[in-house]
Amino acid sequence: MAIIDSYAYEPMVGDPDDHRPNTTWSLVVDPERADGGYVRGLTVLWERCAAGDRIPLHTHNIDEVIIIDDGDAEVTVGDERRRLGAGAVVFVPAGTPHGNRNAGTGVLSLHAIFGSPQIDITYIERNPAPGTEGEAPQPPSVYDARQP
Repeated sequence: MAIIDSYAYEPMVGDPDDHRPNTTWSLVVDPERADGGYVRGLTVLWERCAAGDRIPLHTHNIDEVIIIDDGDAEVTVGDERRRLGAGAVVFVPAGTPHGNRNAGTGVLSLHAIFGSPQIDITYIERNPAPGTEGEAPQPPSVYDARQP
């Protein structure tokens, strides 16, 4: 068990398929403890999406819950697209294409919850990193929130 009251946001750079240098994010997990008393199967992602930025369409092999904390989002889940504001909760079943864009003029703050510290991602669309424009999305990858 842990109480985490601060975490570091990092710029969204380094991923050739989702390059957003004005957006920041943080993955948070309950730190491992020698006595085994920690939550193993949950990860919380915090994101501050800059005006005009978007999370490209993608899928995961696990379910996801997205909570809009502040700002205006245009969210796509499968065939549905809706404009949502603070307090909205979006349930995304595993394998469902989804993404969102900041539909406002300020920062869009959101967080997402995953039932695993390993989060796979398969991009359908891209925010290409400089020098990768015109390339196809990379093969699926896995973020391990327990790895530094």
